[in-house]
Amino acid sequence: MIKEFSYKKFGNLEFSKASIQNDSLSTIDEHIKVLFISQNAIIQVDFQEIEMKTDTLLFINPRVILKPCETIGGQLMHFNRDFYCVEIHDQEVACDGILYNNVFEIPFINLNEEQSAEIQKIIKDIQSELKNEDSGTEEMLRTLLKLIILKSTRIWKQQHQLSDKEQQADVQFLRKFSKLVEQHYKTLHTVADYADLLCVTPKNLSKKIGLVSKDTPNEIIKNRIILESKRLLAHTAMNVKEIAYSLNYEDDAYFVRFFTKHVGISPTSFRKQF
Repeated sequence: MIKEFSYKKFGNLEFSKASIQNDSLSTIDEHIKVLFISQNAIIQVDFQEIEMKTDTLLFINPRVILKPCETIGGQLMHFNRDFYCVEIHDQEVACDGILYNNVFEIPFINLNEEQSAEIQKIIKDIQSELKNEDSGTEEMLRTLLKLIILKSTRIWKQQHQLSDKEQQADVQFLRKFSKLVEQHYKTLHTVADYADLLCVTPKNLSKKIGLVSKDTPNEIIKNRIILESKRLLAHTAMNVKEIAYSLNYEDDAYFVRFFTKHVGISPTSFRKQF
């Protein structure tokens, strides 16, 4: 079910192997998503298959490739930026907050029984509200969505022990770096490029990122380029040379070597899998 308020869109659908067809998510590809999945479910996120150990919330940016492998009763809430966007809402809990701009890991929120019950209650309230047609429906849906994001942000901070101010400052720096990578990965490929944007030395950038991330800045940059390469290979008709050029590699042979080194197979072999 989906509601439209002028250009603003918000919807909810069941996310399960039985209900989701191969192309049914393509219509909301550009939407931001919140996915609730139950314990023991298996899903694929951007070519990585993951099994849930607990009931879990996943916060998904546009164009992330999702697939329910062994999933029953999952719930997917989706919305466009006109409905809920960083320019309007508080940065930490909005689209560029730690749940949506997070280079630590895929942003899963593991829920205990009490937390899961709270989230499922909010989802039921959202489903009820989607059936309403009164003047308060839009704002009520936005409030319920923000409640999920607020609660999840609090849980994520507790799980990652981000309480002291010094570590919060490190996380803010990481978020800033993450946003820059997302904005510029197609054209800027080196740590030095991002160090210049952040007005620090490459050595200092690596040191600061190392305090709060398991990946180095170089790995974060390269992983983002590889992810985009995989998406383009799997879901577009662009040839390898066109993909290389779109990612600012003028020498497509160099791009092929780069991809093969990091993925273990050539771009052509990867495409054949899809």
